[in-house]
Amino acid sequence: MTVLSLRAGRLAVDLAPAAGGSITRFVLEAAGTAFDFLRPAGAAAMACYPLVPFSNRIANGRLVVDGEEFVLEPNWPGQRHPMHGDGWARPWQVARQGKDSIELVYEHDGRGGWPFRYRARQVFHLGEEGLAVGMTIENLENRPVPAGLGLHPFFPRDADTELACRVEGVWRADAEVLPVDRIAVPPEWNFTVSHQVDGVVLDNCFDGWDGQATIRWPRHGLGLALEATPPFRHLVIYVPKGQPYFCVEPVSHANGAVAQTSLRPGETLAGEILFRPFML
Repeated sequence: MTVLSLRAGRLAVDLAPAAGGSITRFVLEAAGTAFDFLRPAGAAAMACYPLVPFSNRIANGRLVVDGEEFVLEPNWPGQRHPMHGDGWARPWQVARQGKDSIELVYEHDGRGGWPFRYRARQVFHLGEEGLAVGMTIENLENRPVPAGLGLHPFFPRDADTELACRVEGVWRADAEVLPVDRIAVPPEWNFTVSHQVDGVVLDNCFDGWDGQATIRWPRHGLGLALEATPPFRHLVIYVPKGQPYFCVEPVSHANGAVAQTSLRPGETLAGEILFRPFML
């Protein structure tokens, strides 16, 4: 697997274009030590991967566009519902590589996976202040079609790791993690005031996100500010029981709702997500 690297001061990021255009590592190096802001890639999963052209699951693969029904095949081990689109599982091409940035492109031909043609781009820019990930999806069809964007980072989780974010509502989910109904955020899921993620079990989509979240690792004296532009105004928070990681995923649409947003022919949907480290 070919890995491309960017370095800026004490920060470093590694990318794997052929492995879903993913991040394999994002690390702070100092005084002979290193801290990984993302769970380093392993044999089974990357540190962070793109969600194009949709986030989360499409129930039974059933997609209805302008009254026409399409049925998508399952694409994830152990899941009967298609999940997270095409980008994470396909090789991306290197469109441009510079000293402080790398641009990756994936062009989907509409055969297998998503039934419509699109072009997705990721631009990674690393500076001493942090990592910016620009994302774009362009409709290559001659008709309006649905499209969405998202990013799926895995953050390391200690017993005292904290999360803070402001949201307005949340979708309860059934046993297959499909949305059931939207409710007010329960107290145990309310991260308006930073508190520990340990002891919380979540795999839910929140809406009304203001585009800012903060993660703190007190024992390491480090934090990470997550900032996102529109259209990333939904947040999927995934805290699996008993795992040394959790996910805070900026996405453009609610789970199962990608068909509610469409792009005209040649139109693009674009946004940027910034990961900004800081000292506690």
